[in-house]
This record gives sequence, structure tokens and C-alpha cells, in this order.
Amino acid sequence: MQNKSDTSLKTKLDKRSKYLRELILKCLIGANRGHMGSAMSLVEVLRVLYDKIAKVYPNKPYHEERDRIILSKGHGCLALYSILADKKFIKKKVLKSSSKFNSILGGHPEYKKVPGVEASTGALGHGFPIAVGIALSAKLKKKKMKTYVIMGDGEINEGSVWESALIAAKHKLSNLKVIIDYNKIQSYGYVKEVLDLEPLKEKWQSFGFEVSEVNGHDVNKLYKNLKKFKYSKSKKPSITICHTVKGKGFYFAENNPKWHHKNSFSKDEIKNMRECLK
Repeated sequence: MQNKSDTSLKTKLDKRSKYLRELILKCLIGANRGHMGSAMSLVEVLRVLYDKIAKVYPNKPYHEERDRIILSKGHGCLALYSILADKKFIKKKVLKSSSKFNSILGGHPEYKKVPGVEASTGALGHGFPIAVGIALSAKLKKKKMKTYVIMGDGEINEGSVWESALIAAKHKLSNLKVIIDYNKIQSYGYVKEVLDLEPLKEKWQSFGFEVSEVNGHDVNKLYKNLKKFKYSKSKKPSITICHTVKGKGFYFAENNPKWHHKNSFSKDEIKNMRECLK
């Protein structure tokens, strides 16, 4: 099993991954605040979902046949905003207005206010139950759409997560894919010290899920993993535990709890963030 010290997590970022992080910086610098570390660990997961896996319709964001992608860890929304801008759900110039008065882009994503956002999330533990309801509805109506829900590791502390897991397994929601951004750090410390989740793989297996693990920054491995779900004939819901690095791409923020959220940025911090993406 991988862990935060695994050398494979030192995956180098390619041009596209750096570009998407540049879009996140537009939000951070424009707002002079935001969940920096929480967004950077998510980039490759969202990139692979939107680039190669999920059916999405930027010109018709709520197309009936679309796959649903729910960011349950709503505080990581800057990564979602960057991919939505890249895919032209929203205009890139809007990114600079993030978290400002009258902006559509808040510190947490809002359904219908931001085209492409499937659920208003941020109160942790809510996105997964919503995803279970959507997946169950699709199964009853015999729709072919898939539902993807992305949770943070600290979020799994919520009891609603495990209630939802039981329901998903009971109803054999094979159209549901749970993705965990397992960066090992939550809001005020390391997950292992706050409330240890291990053995995480075995926990989810005991709840009736098919479980796999992957380097969450390796786009090729992510693609192979999620592609298997897309064409799987299993009758179980499935989960991919993505081992990631909080603050990925920024040496001073990587695995640093102080960069979970920043209330402001100094000139030097902004300069250093930009330098990291050159």
C-alpha cells in the first residue's frame, strides 16, 4: 500500500497540470485567500475525470444524459473552478473574482450558481449522501449515467459517510464511484493524529465496496483505474483511494498543514507560487 512517503508520489507535473494550477492561482491571488493545499491535491483527479472519463456537456451543463461529478470536499472548489473554466463551463476571467462580493465563485461551490456544479457542498459529509441518492434514482429509472463523488480524507470522520456507504452497498449501486483524496492532512493536523483512518482499504471492503488504490497525481494510472469502473460489470459500488500530496507542486506547501487554508498572501509567497509553475 502507498503512503505519503512513497517516492512514486513525487510524480513530476506536466504542462497541463501546471496550467490548471495557474488557473487556481488566479483565484487565490484575486481573492487573496483560499484553500490552497486542499485544491492542489485534487487537480489530477479532476483533470482525468473531465478530460477522459465522464460525459459532460459544457454548452448544456445540466444535460439529462450527463454523468454527475460531485465535489463533496467543497473547500477544494478552486480546483473544480479551474477545470470548469478550462472546459468553458465558465469564463476564465471570472476566476479573478473568486470569493469577492457578487462573484459566482464562492469559497465553496454552489449548485446552479456555477454552471457545472452538481451540488452545494462544504458542510462535509453531505456530498456523498447526495451522490448516493442520484445514483439510486438513476438505477431505478434505468439510466446509463455514472455518478462520481470526491471526498477528502478528513471528511470521512463524518458519520453520514458511513451511513451512505451502507445504503450504497445495500442497493448495489454499481453506477457509483467514490474517490478519496487521501493527502493525509485535514484542517488542523495530520489525519493519523486527529483520527486515524487505517486500515482504510479494509474498512471500505467491509462495507461492501470494491476498493482500489492509486497514485492520485499519475494521470496514466488514474485513467486506467477509472476506465475499469466505467466499463465494469460488477454489482458493487466502488471506491478509489487516491494517495496524494497536499499542496502538490509547491515545495513549501507540500505536506504542510499551514497551507490548508490561507487568509492572505505576502508578495514573496505569491512570487514563490508563480516560480514553482515555470
